Amino acid sequence: MPIYSAQPDLEIPNSTVYDVLFGNLTDEDRDHIAITDDATGSITTYAELKALVDAFAGALAHRGIKPGDVIGLHCPNSLAFAVAFHGSLRAGASVTTLGALLNTADIAQQLTDSGASYLFTTSMLGQAGFAGAEEAGIVAQNIVDLTDENTGVQALVAAGYAPPDLDIDPATHVAALPYSSGTTGLPKGVRLSHRNLVANIVQMTARLQANGVHRDSVLMCVLPFSHIYGMNVLLNVGLRLRSHIVAMPKFELGSFLAAHQKYGVTFTFIAPPIAVALAKHPLVADFDISALETVLSGAASLDGELARAVADRLEVNVIQGFGMTETSPVTNVGDIGVTPLDSIGVPVANTEIKVVDVNSAAFEEIPPPARAGQRSADGELWVRGPQVMLGYLNNEAATRRIMLDDGWLRTGDIANLDHRGNVYVVDRLKELIKYKGYQVAPAELEALLMTHEAIADAAVVGHRRESAGEELPRAFVVLQQGVDAADPAVSAEALLEWVAQRVTPYKKIRMMEFIDVIPKSSTGKILRKELRNLPVTETER
Repeated sequence: MPIYSAQPDLEIPNSTVYDVLFGNLTDEDRDHIAITDDATGSITTYAELKALVDAFAGALAHRGIKPGDVIGLHCPNSLAFAVAFHGSLRAGASVTTLGALLNTADIAQQLTDSGASYLFTTSMLGQAGFAGAEEAGIVAQNIVDLTDENTGVQALVAAGYAPPDLDIDPATHVAALPYSSGTTGLPKGVRLSHRNLVANIVQMTARLQANGVHRDSVLMCVLPFSHIYGMNVLLNVGLRLRSHIVAMPKFELGSFLAAHQKYGVTFTFIAPPIAVALAKHPLVADFDISALETVLSGAASLDGELARAVADRLEVNVIQGFGMTETSPVTNVGDIGVTPLDSIGVPVANTEIKVVDVNSAAFEEIPPPARAGQRSADGELWVRGPQVMLGYLNNEAATRRIMLDDGWLRTGDIANLDHRGNVYVVDRLKELIKYKGYQVAPAELEALLMTHEAIADAAVVGHRRESAGEELPRAFVVLQQGVDAADPAVSAEALLEWVAQRVTPYKKIRMMEFIDVIPKSSTGKILRKELRNLPVTETER
């Protein structure tokens, strides 16, 4: 039987995102700080934010924006992002968010594929947004610099136009159109309705409250709002909780730590690369971050040993969650003091999961083990709930591959269960290395490498050996600052032997290379394709 959430079902209102976040502000809420923009120093209350969103929506309606239109948003974490995103939704538009690091060609492709007729960008991100919009055929007057005093947010809201009356169905009207990471083929537009987003806002509000977040919490939000995790958990759930959001445009460790000290941050959202820095970088000791209570890691799987290292060094709680763009995004999240550190926990409310044997003809379900201390066999994690997307944009074939007729969504992640139904993510199904008939999980080897005191970061990919028709586990390693690369104790041979002593023989790393930095996306996912394409400089061992 599928594992249904242990939390009571929650009522998911048939409302728009705007109504859920701004429709019931109390007098106490109105004067509370909503967003501190760390880059500009501006402080905006909930009343001020609502007024800006309303006026922005009115300006868009005055320009002819209406339900069914798609607006591109290319902007770092900031007050401007929040106003443009929610103002566009309030005007009835669908918003396709574009990552700050996208180049001109990628921006043009997404704007074209999504059918966007507007782009809100900023010169803070250079000229890629402007050039990409022009390449996509968007007319010049619809390419807007949000930070320009003559055309941007302040100019748009200055006219004070009232927001329009809307008649949309929250269950079917697309609110957000983020693009999947594109690890298989081109990125795909993910159609998320208002109800999808609202469902996950309600689900995650309950889980964060259970983990100690409240209206007086100060939330560090450095993971990009352009990504679904930043958009719907950091920004939207933060607003729903009436918490104080500290918006940072990009991650830089010193600035990140300084902001914790300056604002008294109590709850931080991170991805695994930030966890590595918090656990290992000496700069952490230079700042007072004692107000911090809890760290929530998402966007990629967090190793339990790394989670423990962060918890011990900072004297904080560490939990992790799981989700994907296609699930708005969260399906599972841990609980402080209950969930093992290496687990993503149990399903959020109104959600069910199962682990499936993808090698069986009938996709047989793998049950949890009967006793404590045991784990089930590995299988693909499937999820079902109100946060699951409507489908991919203009790609019915891809939608059918991931969404089944009975509502189940195939995550593509390999996972197993403990006797309590906690889920443990092993790796991505498509990232497993096939070596001599065995399946080797890169994440397991990466976690082991990260326990070595000389290693600052690591990634493992499969290297195709055509002559044998198999893959070899190939590691890329970043050494800690101050470690002498010429030291025989940290040579490739020494590290390979160190790994070999700690793993089953078929899991041994066969190739190792040293690298300055592991390439990662803005949300912390290892860009394995880039690593696979690097020329081989070390011979097989």
